[in-house]
Amino acid sequence: MRKVYPALLTPTESGGYLIRVPDVNGCITTGKTIEEALDNIRDALAGCLCVLEDVGQPLPEASAPAAIADGQSTVVLVDVDLLEYRKETDTKAVRKNVSMPAWLSYMADKRGVNCSQLLQEALKKELQLA
Repeated sequence: MRKVYPALLTPTESGGYLIRVPDVNGCITTGKTIEEALDNIRDALAGCLCVLEDVGQPLPEASAPAAIADGQSTVVLVDVDLLEYRKETDTKAVRKNVSMPAWLSYMADKRGVNCSQLLQEALKKELQLA
């Protein structure tokens, strides 16, 4: 799922940049360069939004860029793809018990079928992620 939010990019006295997404509570970071600040806020935004999803809270609506302008910062648009973020960061293996008839398990073992891999491939196809 792709989301786009406006962010405020503000130069700091030390020469770097502070960047924050006002619509997402606590979504703030810095960078030495504009490019680094943008990379960091994409990561922070994706992390914040995934946490909200994980705890069952709705994702905040994005404000219009003009609505967050403060006259001191540059408004930039930040886009994130939450599914891609999860694919890159949520790689921990999760154990699932599945049930199948004994004969099917026997045949899979006999033919060297990796049931975990097959299940992953089937789920990706079923969820249209492949």
